[in-house]
This record gives sequence, C-alpha cells and structure tokens, in this order.
Amino acid sequence: MSGLTHLDASGAARMVDISAKPATRREAVAEGVIHVGPEALAAIAAQAVKKGDVLATARIAGIMAAKRTADLIPLCHPLPIDAVAVDLAIETGLIRATATVVTTHGTGVEMEALTAVSAALLTVYDMAKALDRTMRIDGIRLLRKRGGRSGDFTAP
Repeated sequence: MSGLTHLDASGAARMVDISAKPATRREAVAEGVIHVGPEALAAIAAQAVKKGDVLATARIAGIMAAKRTADLIPLCHPLPIDAVAVDLAIETGLIRATATVVTTHGTGVEMEALTAVSAALLTVYDMAKALDRTMRIDGIRLLRKRGGRSGDFTAP
C-alpha cells in the first residue's frame, strides 16, 4: 500500500501528517452551476421566492460550508481560513457559483472551495424546489489553485 498518502502500511485510513510543511499562502477557486427553469430563475432574480433571498442565503451557506469542510470530508485537515468569497451569477437558464478560498497554512484549500460551491448550489435547490423540482446541479470543479509544494494549477 506504499505511495498512497491516506493509507498507512497496513492499509488503514489515516490523516496525512503536514507538520513539516511550511505555512504558505494558498488559494483555490472552484465553480459549479445549477440549471433552473425560467419561472424559478425569474423569481430568484426578483427576490420573490417565499423562503427569502436565495442568492444571499446561498452565499452565506457556501461561506459556512468552507469553514466546516473538515467536519464533512473524512481526513481533511481543519484549516484556518483567511478569506472566503462566494459569488453567484444568474445566467441564461442557470446560476453559476464561484468560490475563492485563501489560507496561510501547510496544506491547500481545494476541498474548501469545492465544498463551498456544493453547499451554495444545494441551498439554491432547497430554497427554490417548490418552484422547480427539475433543477440540476452540474459541473462542480476546481478552476485553479495557487501555492504549495505541487505548485499552481489551472483547469484546461
């Protein structure tokens, strides 16, 4: 089982020891979309959804989720988050969520950015499901990361 970072010599799951890694600035950006029907999209844009302001609530949910990623994803390190920004944009037939997460630590924040996007999009679904049960979450992915031993990454 050697070479797999999250397994010990006997094959048991373990958290990776990052104590020897230097604390450096690390940033990750993720995105995803939720496809929404025209009536629901219009209601969201007009802030006419009975549950309240969908985009503001989704933004807060994304920020909160980024800060709680280690509680949701096994073997993720709890990290001091320096900044989280969750942006939601209404486009034709969909809402795009983009999350940017920054830390100064010994490991990256890719999972925090992906978790933020996921929670934001799930919140949109929850708040608008009475208007459109056919909504579909799609395309959640890492767009880019900066910092750390593995260097920078930008999605093709």
